[in-house]
Amino acid sequence: MTFYDALETRSADQRAAEQSAGLREQLARAKSAPGFAAHFADVDLDAIQTIADLPRLPVLRKSDLSSAQAKHPPFGGFAVKPAHGFAHVFQSPGPIYEPGGVDHDWWRMGRFLHAAGVGQGDIVQNCFGYHLTPAGMIFENGARAVGAAVLPAGTGQTELQVTAARDVGCTAYAGTPDYLKVILDKADDMGVSLKFSKAAVGGGALFPSLRQAYADRGISCLQCYATADLGNIAYESAAMEGMIIDEHVIVEIVTPGTGTPVAEGEVGEVVVTSLNPDYPLIRFATGDLSAVLPGQSPCGRTNLRIKGWMGRADQTTKIKGMFVRPEQVAALVAKHDEIVKARVIAARQGEMDTMTVQIESCGGDADTYARSVVEVLKLKGAVQVVPPGSLPKDGLVIEDQRVYD
Repeated sequence: MTFYDALETRSADQRAAEQSAGLREQLARAKSAPGFAAHFADVDLDAIQTIADLPRLPVLRKSDLSSAQAKHPPFGGFAVKPAHGFAHVFQSPGPIYEPGGVDHDWWRMGRFLHAAGVGQGDIVQNCFGYHLTPAGMIFENGARAVGAAVLPAGTGQTELQVTAARDVGCTAYAGTPDYLKVILDKADDMGVSLKFSKAAVGGGALFPSLRQAYADRGISCLQCYATADLGNIAYESAAMEGMIIDEHVIVEIVTPGTGTPVAEGEVGEVVVTSLNPDYPLIRFATGDLSAVLPGQSPCGRTNLRIKGWMGRADQTTKIKGMFVRPEQVAALVAKHDEIVKARVIAARQGEMDTMTVQIESCGGDADTYARSVVEVLKLKGAVQVVPPGSLPKDGLVIEDQRVYD
């Protein structure tokens, strides 16, 4: 087995030391970016020395980027270079603007493509979009990093996609998990034989049945977890046991709505610090849920693994006409030192909404907690005090049990 580089097999201590050095460099760069200077105004950045210090920094959310970009387009003061200093400027829904580069593996997608077996001699049919959003360029940049050629197919026009794949001799597919099946089915209808043997997918759910359908056709299909803002975050290897964290990001799993790390193995929100020197996103909250897996991948790569995408962290729910947000639940927990965690349950009794707040605590007075619930959540609800460890470790802080039939 060959690895993309020596970083993939570092010891935990070496990785932590080198990433801590990278973090200090990123914070030094961030000082020159006015958006970060404002975001970190209340923090002594010189006190942040190792990755263990990250929870002392505030979380950066997409809404923070959006509001800053509206005031200071296009990047809101969070990039270390002006827009003309980048090779590309992209627009994602929101709108949110992201920079892009053409330097070697700028989005770090080559690491994933290498793990998927893509390299010299391959021609990648890149079916990610090239229009405004960065996905197409992210995968093209990665393909070039591993020495593969690219057919920039984009999306749609499936019959032409089939013809091009046949004529060019494409051996690898890059795109959403389900669109490859569309191409293969169209090829069957046309009586065309294609040469795909590898697929590198993202941007949607890869169901086991779909992966098996590709395997039955002789196509090995692996998936990655990436975003327009950060590039590659984690990826599968041939072992297909979880997703391995990329070597140039630092991933934390935190309680939704907060920056507080959860215990290893618990579900929480994915927060990422990128070590890309051009765009130093620090503690960027993805809004996605995942959990850290124990141990290391059987493939020999030594970095942390996560379970992959497990849902969205934004559990904001309207109860009795009022929005209840994860941040409010976090504020309730922070209000009482003895509270370990809390969970809000929305239900219905007859035609009326009900709210129950379950509180993990070694003691405490339910009536006192009830007053805090009204103060923080702005709603009255039943309070149940339960022993520590009683609540599910599924990442939910707001559970909506109402049925909307």
